[in-house]
Amino acid sequence: MHIALGITGCIAAYKAALIVRELQKRGVSKITVIMTESAARFITPLTFEALTGKRVITGMWEPTESREITHISLARSADLLLVAPATADIIGKFANGIADDFLSTFYLAFEKQTVIAPAMNKEMWRHIRVQANINKLEENGDRIVPPGKGYLACGEEGEGRLAEIEKIADAVFDALKPQKILAGKKIMITAGPTHEPIDDVRFISNPSTGKMGYALASEAVRFGADVTLISGPVQIDPPGDVELVRVCTAAEMSAAVKEQTEKADVLIMAAAVADFRPMSSIEGKIKKEYIPSTLDLEPTEDILIAIRESPIIKIGFAAEIGGAEDKALQKMRKKGLDMIVANDVSEQGSGFASDTNKITIIGKDGSIKKFGLLTKKEAACRVLESLADLLSKEDQGGKRT
Repeated sequence: MHIALGITGCIAAYKAALIVRELQKRGVSKITVIMTESAARFITPLTFEALTGKRVITGMWEPTESREITHISLARSADLLLVAPATADIIGKFANGIADDFLSTFYLAFEKQTVIAPAMNKEMWRHIRVQANINKLEENGDRIVPPGKGYLACGEEGEGRLAEIEKIADAVFDALKPQKILAGKKIMITAGPTHEPIDDVRFISNPSTGKMGYALASEAVRFGADVTLISGPVQIDPPGDVELVRVCTAAEMSAAVKEQTEKADVLIMAAAVADFRPMSSIEGKIKKEYIPSTLDLEPTEDILIAIRESPIIKIGFAAEIGGAEDKALQKMRKKGLDMIVANDVSEQGSGFASDTNKITIIGKDGSIKKFGLLTKKEAACRVLESLADLLSKEDQGGKRT
């Protein structure tokens, strides 16, 4: 688990050290601390470097050994942003999209859960503008840990004191609990390549490793779905709590999908199924001196076309070289899909065997969602969130167009 901890400038900044210790006691393995310039006047970055064993980020212009843009790479790797203490200043920046330091810039680049624990004078906390900003952040999905009542640094008593350390840690772990957005849904996911035999030791295939399909299966379980994973030959351990069906050829995958279609609500076709196979397979091993001069091929069954009339929701993938979105749109219409995920496998970091992907999700309703370079886990989450939106519309009485 990786948490980014933002610390802003108020007297309660010293309590952030206690928050680090509490999170570590609860099993957080990695904490990256981001301090504003004002925060560093109350407590030194060295304190947090000693506690976390990691460099503390204190500004936009610090030199780095990596060529990556720090606020972007950190936004991809962190699981949650906690800002504690959060001043009225940083709350206003977050609420109004102002990015003039590392923390506020990072916030705009961060697409996951944010937990904010304000601390300030009681009059500041009650101010109409501060409360309007707090409401705006909550409406945008951020979690607020309200300040407590007690003795304040100004010598007065009232609401504005940073919430108790345990309460802040509780909010962090509550936010990290996966939302069961696919609870009760039966989802069939295909993954990996197929092998189409030439003889008993040779076959036609492709470089698919199954990483995307397996990431989808793992995240679908985390989101509460009942998952059947139909997998071609891969070198990956299957995620827990899935029904695993192993296949080898396109014909075997087609048969497995058809069998499971009667039970499933959704099919996500992430497998890279071979488009053609040898017309006949030779028993044994073809000797080198008898290499055939030609190899006659025939098309494999198009699984999505074969189940086109099935009422289940169907999501396809289009791995293309150039013009991925246009080709994906044609494929979606031809095969009667509800959604398709397009990616150009010629782009760096987006091809077969990569740990990352750059995807565009196209809906049958005309919606288009483009994403930059993501880990395959993150890409899987974006696909499943789009699926959950589609299911929600149907549950509310919408119809697939």
